[in-house]
Amino acid sequence: MSRNLLLISTSTTHGTGYLEHAETEIKELLKGKSSILFVPYARPNGISHKDYTAKARETFEKWGISVTGVHEYDNPVKAVNEAEAVFIGGGNTFLLLKQLYANKLVEPLKERVRKGMPYIGTSAGTNVAGKTIGTTNDMPIVHPKTLDALELVPFNINPHYLDPIPDSTHMGESRETRILEFHGHNRQPVVGLREGSMLRVESDKIQLLGPLTARIFLQGQKPMEFAPSDDIAFLLEAY
Repeated sequence: MSRNLLLISTSTTHGTGYLEHAETEIKELLKGKSSILFVPYARPNGISHKDYTAKARETFEKWGISVTGVHEYDNPVKAVNEAEAVFIGGGNTFLLLKQLYANKLVEPLKERVRKGMPYIGTSAGTNVAGKTIGTTNDMPIVHPKTLDALELVPFNINPHYLDPIPDSTHMGESRETRILEFHGHNRQPVVGLREGSMLRVESDKIQLLGPLTARIFLQGQKPMEFAPSDDIAFLLEAY
């Protein structure tokens, strides 16, 4: 499988502009490409597909990459099949997955990405790259036909992973608690991806990028911390 993925926890970190913290990694991924197809399906309200695409376009055009929105095409499947690269932005993961199925894009995306087309995901776009969306933080505001996602990697991801705050009076479940509950019924690994972190996947190689460690959960085991310098290739074989 000729995967070429950049799975980013978030599009914007504190004090940076849109995608600015991942500029170096995105440019490396898209080396030799002049265009990218943007999928704006994840935004439920407050910003139109047109305006969301304009936001992405403003950033990518600074880097010499032209952007078109998949919603601009009469045939979205044809748009995916002809794209040089794809970027799926953040928002609500349930809505995003529902729209991907409704527009018959799940299988075309799988096929193109598995043959090497560069794929960038942020937040919800990173969620759907995993085996299922069962570890999203989002509310199920719509009902997709299934939680099965693009399966570009054989594990799940929890973007925006948050650690418990020391001395907090919050009495609800932590992210870790919820992921452990997930593993009571599912066996694929889960990567807790903190803000500013991203996963770079090239064929059968995977690397954690960014300044922080990632918290990785395997069913029946204690959660583990991995630094960007650590070998996490087992994630591509663990399921």
